[in-house]
Amino acid sequence: MSYERDFKDLPEGWKWVKFKDYVYFQEGPGLTSDLFEGRSEGIPFLNIRCIQNNYILKDKLQFLDKNIVQRHFKRFLLQENDLVVSSSGTLGRTLFIKREYLPLLLNTSIIRMRPLNEFLSKFYLKYFIESMFFQKEIYRLSTGSAQSNYGPFHLKRISLILPPLPEQRKIAEILETIDNAIEKTDKIIEKYKRIKQGLMQDLLTKGIDENGNIRDEKTHKFKDSPLGRIPEEWEVVRLGEVGEIIMGQSPASALVNQEGNGIPFLQGSAEFGVKYPLPKNWIVKPLKIAPIGSILVSVRAPVGDINIANNVYSIGRGLSAIKINDSKVNNLFIWYNLYFYRNKLVKISQGSTFEAVGYKELNNFLIPLPPLPEQQRIAEILSQIDQTIEKEQQYKEKLQRTKQGLMQDLLTGKVRVNHLVEEEEK
Repeated sequence: MSYERDFKDLPEGWKWVKFKDYVYFQEGPGLTSDLFEGRSEGIPFLNIRCIQNNYILKDKLQFLDKNIVQRHFKRFLLQENDLVVSSSGTLGRTLFIKREYLPLLLNTSIIRMRPLNEFLSKFYLKYFIESMFFQKEIYRLSTGSAQSNYGPFHLKRISLILPPLPEQRKIAEILETIDNAIEKTDKIIEKYKRIKQGLMQDLLTKGIDENGNIRDEKTHKFKDSPLGRIPEEWEVVRLGEVGEIIMGQSPASALVNQEGNGIPFLQGSAEFGVKYPLPKNWIVKPLKIAPIGSILVSVRAPVGDINIANNVYSIGRGLSAIKINDSKVNNLFIWYNLYFYRNKLVKISQGSTFEAVGYKELNNFLIPLPPLPEQQRIAEILSQIDQTIEKEQQYKEKLQRTKQGLMQDLLTGKVRVNHLVEEEEK
């Protein structure tokens, strides 16, 4: 094994063992779409989209008829404390099955794992599977196909680092502490995202008056508009009235480089970050330019992703840039508007031959426009929420880096925990 060569000098009492000799693994059945399409009840089954950050996204679950499960797939029903691991696409996502998830069915692209004997801790097994050296070995063995996959055949060829059981438990306990902190941070991020969504719903449809109050039809005057009821002080304008629409154009691939020569080049939303782009390519002779501060919109599948140009960028045909040229318009307010109404862009794109929007659709796209002072108040409130979310995300990323570093050290014995075990025993 490649990682076995990398870690020859294991501590005394540690050893390399065959994965298959210590771990039971079962691959899920292949379920055809006719078994579950259009079904909204029954027994749910896992898919790769369901597993995220150590919990199940229940809205992503799909269902099979109970009778079909009992007749054909009963042996694939999961049990409490089963460890499930993704085996296709994003490899190595792990999750322990809780009682509240049941009943739940194993599916293709998911593997159920359990320790075969008392010499292996299931929690240690989870972290070993999440480790970089295990992940690299799986990707190495699964190369050669369009999408990375692995199964029992590959697992039979893999080795496992096995410390004494007390050390396994202590290693897992330390890493679980960080996982708990990551999970707590995730919940904080989700809470602020819900707050932001609620604020956007109020601020971008009702607004906030000069006294800091959300408007209400009981206390403020509203009027009819093409976008529905809006405050009397607001207008409805076309995007082209407040900004210049710049449609991207893709250059010849020979002109694009990854060495940092020229200005950053963005082909599409694949290079978008949370708010600002993360460029991977550069170009010396750009065709279409997005100025600093312009709003970047994905106009080809996926349509509707939004970023802000924090640099001068060259943009390909998957993007457009909106350069605000009206002194009575707040750039950030327009960005939040487009973010909030992006589903309308998606609906427009679905009416075309392939999912895309063009210059005409963007130019005529309707948005509400309050007076400038109110735009600034709205943008400031939403920016404060974004800053909080960004701070928590940075903290989460720091925790994840810490976890990866600890896993590298703890799971190879570079940093020992035996003294902690001895202290507890005393």
